[in-house]
Amino acid sequence: MKQKNKVKVVFAGVITSLFFCVSCRQNEKLEQEPFNSKTQPISTTEQNDATWVVGGNFDFYPTSTTGVVIKREGYTFSYSEEKEQSEWVAYTLSGEDFSNRDFQRPFFIEDPKVKTHSADWRNYKNSGYDKGHLCPAGDRKKSYQYYQETFFTSNISPQLHEFNDGVWNRLEQKVRYWSKKYDGLYVVTGGVLSENLKTIGKEHVAVPNYFYKVLMTQDGKRMIGFLVPHEASEKPLYDFVVDVDTIEKMTGIDFFPKLADGQENKMEKSNDYKSWSF
Repeated sequence: MKQKNKVKVVFAGVITSLFFCVSCRQNEKLEQEPFNSKTQPISTTEQNDATWVVGGNFDFYPTSTTGVVIKREGYTFSYSEEKEQSEWVAYTLSGEDFSNRDFQRPFFIEDPKVKTHSADWRNYKNSGYDKGHLCPAGDRKKSYQYYQETFFTSNISPQLHEFNDGVWNRLEQKVRYWSKKYDGLYVVTGGVLSENLKTIGKEHVAVPNYFYKVLMTQDGKRMIGFLVPHEASEKPLYDFVVDVDTIEKMTGIDFFPKLADGQENKMEKSNDYKSWSF
């Protein structure tokens, strides 16, 4: 009798496990479903506390040229399977998002939320390029989960070490400074995924010739764009300031489509670095 009861318990446990796995796969399938931000705006509920409201119901996510937009806890991204990286990563940044916490650095791994699979980290091995973060790990230190998410390969792009550790790092530091000064920013960043780019690895991961950052303050009063050539540079950051319209034309992305047209047009034509620095 005891043996039969034991068999019943084991059988019930197997059935429960199978049900749980099926449910998980169904949820995972939903999370991976391609998303077109041009026609299906992310709701306020889905954004949770990752988005502020500026002048009413405001969805700050850019449009997607690929139709594949995936939301993580710490950021949202539009993935390009053709280029094996994200065309943009978008997130909010405030002083509480970065700290001196010494988190254990995880390994880079493929992103399970990307239905077509993000690039294997081995594409970067002996390539001469760093695995360059788009959303920096240092910008997601609010929690270890947020920090870990930045090591999915959907969030990296090939970057020369002298660029990654040089001018790009200087820009990331400046963005953190501004996020404190202006009590929070919207940040959108990525490589310009144009045609005929050099590639690395068996999966032909594209190497952008330019990287960009588009920033807007929480109050919606300031916007600025940076377009940085993918090369070592000692030039001051203001040399890389461009109006956001320029980046939109190069990428085909509309960065703040939910802003009122008049406000968007005025701000996206601005390239006033001084108004940010003083």
